[in-house]
Amino acid sequence: MSEIPPLALNPELDIDALAVAYRAHGRIRIQRLLGEGAPELYHHLEGTEHWIQLVNKQRGAHELPLADWHAPRSRRRTVLEREMYQRARDGFQYSYAALRVPQQGESTPDPVLAAIAELMRGPAMVAMLEAVTGIAAPRFTDGQVTSYGQGDFLTGHDDDVVGSRRQAAFVYGLTPQWRLEWGGLLLFHEPGQVEVSGLVPQFNTLDLFSVPRYHSVSQVTRAAPRRRYCVTGWLSTP
Repeated sequence: MSEIPPLALNPELDIDALAVAYRAHGRIRIQRLLGEGAPELYHHLEGTEHWIQLVNKQRGAHELPLADWHAPRSRRRTVLEREMYQRARDGFQYSYAALRVPQQGESTPDPVLAAIAELMRGPAMVAMLEAVTGIAAPRFTDGQVTSYGQGDFLTGHDDDVVGSRRQAAFVYGLTPQWRLEWGGLLLFHEPGQVEVSGLVPQFNTLDLFSVPRYHSVSQVTRAAPRRRYCVTGWLSTP
């Protein structure tokens, strides 16, 4: 795997213009977030073998190694998928692979996850996010690196969890050369659940949007030749 260089913000970001756009619409996509490190980060994630498949259950997430999820003739997957689609018909459901970004004060044997955590909690990132969103001293919390493959999805929700103090959601895209028809779109649901606006996965982009805001990720189709990678989490107040 490639060695990851220091992850650093793009110094050419127009913070003032980004702040105006975010305040006007409550969401924004920032192009070319990092000035260096993004390609190496993508290649590392693509080669990582420690992904855990997460499927929502009534009492929390069911976790199993991604290799087991894709094992031929997996009876376990057949049962889980049947329950998963039943729940998705009228409830909250998700299916995707993930790696957990360590919380502040935690350690991890994975230097790449440690580098992501350091970037997200570093003074340059915090200052940029505070200037753009207007959230005072935002804290990056509950971070994950997510990987959506064929069949994965996330149904509609608004991220407004009681007691979480979430103010905005954070989705850093690491998906190169993706077509709209492959699914995996970040969809924002308009009031009434009749109209949506969506964003195609892109590379080295940051999607920020205020909480609560109803949204979902459309199912990745069988036509997709690669996986959809993102770093996700929330900006919370102390």
